[in-house]
Amino acid sequence: MNLSFFDQFMSPHLLGIPLILISLLFPALLFPSPRSRWVTNRVSTLQSWFIYMITKQLMIPLDKKGHKWALILSSLMIFLLSINLLGLLPYTFTPTTQLSMNLALAFPLWLATLLTGLRNQPSASLGHLLPEGTPTPLIPALIMIETTSLLIRPLALGVRLTANLTAGHLLIQLISTATVTLFSIMPAISALTACVLLLLTILEVAVAMI
Repeated sequence: MNLSFFDQFMSPHLLGIPLILISLLFPALLFPSPRSRWVTNRVSTLQSWFIYMITKQLMIPLDKKGHKWALILSSLMIFLLSINLLGLLPYTFTPTTQLSMNLALAFPLWLATLLTGLRNQPSASLGHLLPEGTPTPLIPALIMIETTSLLIRPLALGVRLTANLTAGHLLIQLISTATVTLFSIMPAISALTACVLLLLTILEVAVAMI
């Protein structure tokens, strides 16, 4: 059976169970069991600090009315970070390399922020469609361009995320295959490609976190 480089983007199964579901359960094992104290060890302390930092960075630009979004945004950030990093492990699958999942997450959140802005600040939201000081003949064209840009934003960002992760995984696959193939023929070149693979893996970890 011939395999292609794109087969790595298919979810592997074990006894009919997708392995990504098993890998997603591993972070849940790190959560402490219920006790009389919230912080009982270094792991729970690190988790609390990590969640606090994510929530703080997300909520600093918002006023108190926007803090009600803290739970869903922090949960989404931790979820995406977990599946992106777990997808770098061998024999796992990265769901965010699928455009359907990215659009399923991007479109509802984009629509929610758009409707919230139109409801709370309609003048300011509509004002973004027309930059200040625009010449009168260009007003209809700029309104159409800005409206189109606003409507395709979730699609553009979803495609960008999918392309970045897919390209990174393909490069890792190609360089790792070259490293193994050249090991018995040209060990020096194989060591060089292994160094490149290490640097690319570090870059992919950074891309997954971003």
